[in-house]
Amino acid sequence: MIDLYTAPTPNGHKVTVTLDEMGLDYNLIPVDLSKNEQKTPEFLGRNPNGRIPVIVDRANDDFVVFESGAIMLYLAETYGKLYPKDAKERSRMVQWLMFQMGGVGPMMGQANVFYRYFPEKIEPAIARYQNECRRLFEVLDKQLSQTTYLAGENFSLADIANWCWVRTYKWSGVSVEGLPNLNRWLELVGDRPACQSGITKPERLKDPDELVKHARTMVQR
Repeated sequence: MIDLYTAPTPNGHKVTVTLDEMGLDYNLIPVDLSKNEQKTPEFLGRNPNGRIPVIVDRANDDFVVFESGAIMLYLAETYGKLYPKDAKERSRMVQWLMFQMGGVGPMMGQANVFYRYFPEKIEPAIARYQNECRRLFEVLDKQLSQTTYLAGENFSLADIANWCWVRTYKWSGVSVEGLPNLNRWLELVGDRPACQSGITKPERLKDPDELVKHARTMVQR
């Protein structure tokens, strides 16, 4: 059994989708970010950076893994699922996974901060991050003009990681118009049952205004 400490964010969803795709049993432990539960001594003992998600693999000597991409790779390698045997295919998967972790996630995160959460509307900052997100989407679109999925013809962790972020493009204020291959892929991946189930866990705050209020509070700290 795997204990998963998480919250309803794109990084959190990367792991719930992965676990659902792999069909692994896990114990979902919601972390209330609005109460700073990720900053408690107990949580920091699992992830000193105080961020979700974190897993504790009870079947493997209570081994702890933090950072969403590292968790995905650990699960794939440890349980032999969504882990290509061919070295080149595996490398392509990791490359596009790192593309999300180093580009798509951070840039969309900053777009969210300045477009949605920051108390002042700093237009140059908003434009800078939204434009960079759009550029990254265009890179994905070009890749997907050549392959069905990001790493080739097989669905992989790279698709999970990027989809969990790109699907939220409206929240970041970024357009996907004129990107037919990206839109095809968004729909293709979004039709997978595990992707549909994974993004519902854990349950979101019911009041969107409370979500924005909390995010603004976190930005100002």
